[in-house]
Amino acid sequence: MLSNIVFSKVTIVLWLLSILLTPAQSHPRRLSAFHPPKDLAPKFTRNPQALSLASNDFGKIVHKTPKAVFEPCSVEDISALINFSNSLPTPFTIATRGRAHSVSGQAMTQDGVVLNMTNLNAFKHGSRIKVVCDGKSSWGCYADVGGEQLWIDVLNATLKHGLTPLSFTDYLYLTVGGTLSNAGINGGTFLLGPQISNVLELDVVTGKGKFVTCSPEKNSEVFYAVLGGLGQFGVITRARIPLRPSPTRASIVYWIHLLYNNFTTFSKDQEYLISFNERSDTNAADYIEGQLLLINQSPLDLSFYEPSDQQRITSLVTQYGIIYVLEIAKYYDNNNEARVEQEVANLVKGLNFLPTFMFKKNVSYEEFLGRVHASELLLTSQGVWDVPHPWLNMFVPSSQISDFNEGVFKDIILKQNISPGGCLVYPMNRNKWDDRMSAVTPKEDVFYSVNLFRFAVQNVEKYEVQNQKILQFCKDADIKIKEYLAGNKTHQEWVEHFGLKWKLFKDRKAKFDPNRILSPGQGIFQ
Repeated sequence: MLSNIVFSKVTIVLWLLSILLTPAQSHPRRLSAFHPPKDLAPKFTRNPQALSLASNDFGKIVHKTPKAVFEPCSVEDISALINFSNSLPTPFTIATRGRAHSVSGQAMTQDGVVLNMTNLNAFKHGSRIKVVCDGKSSWGCYADVGGEQLWIDVLNATLKHGLTPLSFTDYLYLTVGGTLSNAGINGGTFLLGPQISNVLELDVVTGKGKFVTCSPEKNSEVFYAVLGGLGQFGVITRARIPLRPSPTRASIVYWIHLLYNNFTTFSKDQEYLISFNERSDTNAADYIEGQLLLINQSPLDLSFYEPSDQQRITSLVTQYGIIYVLEIAKYYDNNNEARVEQEVANLVKGLNFLPTFMFKKNVSYEEFLGRVHASELLLTSQGVWDVPHPWLNMFVPSSQISDFNEGVFKDIILKQNISPGGCLVYPMNRNKWDDRMSAVTPKEDVFYSVNLFRFAVQNVEKYEVQNQKILQFCKDADIKIKEYLAGNKTHQEWVEHFGLKWKLFKDRKAKFDPNRILSPGQGIFQ
């Protein structure tokens, strides 16, 4: 344990904060007694409400209390905060927080400072989204977007120009910097790659407090480090996002659900569909996901289907225990609806779903992209959104997805007497990812995203035990998964997670954040 450090400059506000060892860290990382510079001091708050908010995240499972919350008014404030920490004999940790949609305390710090990125938006009044179309530039149309901006706001701003980003997550009320620090995936990732593969340029404040503009051509090491870098190397303050013309509707798959009772057939059809793009086939879908309907889900989510179809779907789930739902969307403009209908017919012609169990609807592009938020509003009204979320997200190699189905879906999840929540499973093409970035994936050409979304109104411990059982099964069966949005790992588990990338990841940390002050909530270097 280190002694408190007291400065004698009486002209600067004195903050006396004790230094204690935290159980989650191997050495003291709490705030020393310090004197913030005059221009920074008013931007720190220890308001109980602000501290309470910063001590929680969407998961509502992990709780860490910071000593202060920092409310920046500019990017320069962020650089000054990091420089201030590095200037102290014992630098304090800094956790960058946007919407804190993490589930394992990733955006928290115990006795450090939480950097509240959303304050930038409040100060700039939404001016940090700029849509540009430059006919002289190879970039064409793009949006310069503050790292604190929500994707829903980026979408709305670009749609006013008849444009849209290429890649999204299923839930749009997340910050740009937050998703780019992980990967940013959804059912369109097989086609256009994750969000980190769709970035032209970044502004970053590194762990040294240095402001860097970076791209694949300029300061490329910073660029590739922070994309998928879990916030370990710097704070993303601006991203240049490429845009394309926006469709006016998400087609009659437009929007389609196809039901299967056999996992091998289901996954074979999914992989067949994502191969269309590799052949540059005009019939290719824009979006492919899959989900599970399980007999122990209570209640079954049948909101997509007409009431007249819900009873026979329920009977199917009761008969087989698990039904696999292949979800397809294809975007189109109103003036080519007839052509798209033919393309959709060609798309599903060779698929082996259960006869008569194909369902479709037309929705607007905005409604399709906002479908999860609609569910959020419904669950919030029912009191089951603002509860603990013991979620588990994994990437599973294609060659082992059937083993995963047998051992996890049909055994651990189906046989345990707790509601499994939502289960997504869908394939992606690895060639849409850039291995120079920090994100890690299985090494096979095709791998699956498996997402277990639980809402633990009660018995959160049972879900956590089940998560560990799933991870242990994968380890015992040598299923080479990579966790996505991972947290609560030991240092050695992180080393194993990054595998061959660990040395590069560690070297980048030493280069861009040598005092290891950024993103302590991940627990990677503590």
